[in-house]
Amino acid sequence: MRPLLFLALIGALGAACAAGASNDDVDAAQFRPRVVLSGLDQPVYVTAVRSEPRRLYVVEQRGVVRVAERGRLLARPFLDISNLVMSGGEQGLFSIAFHPQYPRNPRFYVQYTDRGGDTRLVEYRARAGAALPGSARQLFFSDDPYGNHNGGQLVFGPDGRLYFTLGDGGAGGDPENRSQNMRSLFGKLLSMNVATKGIKIEALGLRNAWRFTFDRTNGDLYIGDVGQNELEEINYLPRRSSGLENYGWDVYEASERFESKPLGPGKLIFPVAEYTHADGCSVTGGYVYRGSRAALRGRYIYGDYCSGNVWSFRIEGGKARGLRREPFKVEGLTSFGEDTAGELYAVAHGGSVYRLTP
Repeated sequence: MRPLLFLALIGALGAACAAGASNDDVDAAQFRPRVVLSGLDQPVYVTAVRSEPRRLYVVEQRGVVRVAERGRLLARPFLDISNLVMSGGEQGLFSIAFHPQYPRNPRFYVQYTDRGGDTRLVEYRARAGAALPGSARQLFFSDDPYGNHNGGQLVFGPDGRLYFTLGDGGAGGDPENRSQNMRSLFGKLLSMNVATKGIKIEALGLRNAWRFTFDRTNGDLYIGDVGQNELEEINYLPRRSSGLENYGWDVYEASERFESKPLGPGKLIFPVAEYTHADGCSVTGGYVYRGSRAALRGRYIYGDYCSGNVWSFRIEGGKARGLRREPFKVEGLTSFGEDTAGELYAVAHGGSVYRLTP
């Protein structure tokens, strides 16, 4: 998406006011962040368990998962594996996913960079509101060739499988051509049967998918993929997919040709939204809002780590419609998150968590 087009689209709310919309109507159609947690140590993710409506779980990059109950951080962490985690830059503990039947099935999953700089996906069990360190069961290990592009998102999909990503292996420009190579798991969207450890490649052609989510209402998938030199992108996959999708990297960077070489298998899919490095440098994928504000429902919100800019749009007919820049920034935006009611949050690396609706 080019800057001039962004400028045209940003004026949509102003046009609504000029047409006679009340202040209450405009406020209802806007995301308005407010701090709900602070004093965290480099937070990178926030999530919730549907059976625990008063709790949020916040992941700190250093390898600790904190618990907030009724808006207050508890002193006792849910999980502390900081002695196992290499933290800094694009390495660390970046996500947590709870089993769909949690806490009846008290298992949860983390993906992190270990002390050797490699990726591990590990299952733990919990009891009495805390992890059991001795219950660790490794599900996946990757010997990472470089220290960047480590992915890190974990999400259970509508099919009950655990979805995760690996970046293209790191460095710049995918020098070993891993992303388009189906014999490599780098640069792929992967899913796993957590009982059998069976892995499936769901999509290829990703550079470093920093945050992907399923729409809790219809199961559609949204992926924020960090670009190389020029473009950041949001990819979209409807739940009823026609087959293997290829998002193009490193033959394409977003919608622009990056290298002249053969494309791998699968159907080539271009982004539904993109922006240049005039507006940021590292996309942070988000969520489709499904909370209590009717005017916002169905809008997908995402942003940029470097600039703090935040945008949103709706998907209509497979295309992004009503794209606009939101009237606020989140400095050091590492993630968005969703609570049990569908309300959305934004995470700032400096130590705060914001709720995006009053």
